[in-house]
Amino acid sequence: VQLQASGGGLVQAGGSLRLSCATSVRTFTLYTMGWFRQAPGKEREFVAARCYRSGLIGYADSVKGRFTISRDSANNTMYLQMNSLKPEDTAVYYCAAEGSSNWSPRRRASEYPYWGQGTQVTVSS
Repeated sequence: VQLQASGGGLVQAGGSLRLSCATSVRTFTLYTMGWFRQAPGKEREFVAARCYRSGLIGYADSVKGRFTISRDSANNTMYLQMNSLKPEDTAVYYCAAEGSSNWSPRRRASEYPYWGQGTQVTVSS
């Protein structure tokens, strides 16, 4: 399973960014894919994920209403649209995948065996 994350950058508070996670058609279709982030000195935390079996999408409370997962089936790519960004959103963002038969998206980093490289998101105040 290969995951290629991109789209990070520097943005002012209140701005927007869109992250992309490209993968294979098999992973895109048969794996739950999610986003996590890790700020300096902090543990990796759940941001959002979409369960492949149910289509259910879960978001961390800290990003609910501001971040949105979407998918492009033609390009096997998952996106994370991030709006109303805050300085506390600054972190390295990771795309992850797991292939369990759960009916809801998992939220623990330890439950995801496959990871892409991180992409840095910096939000200035």
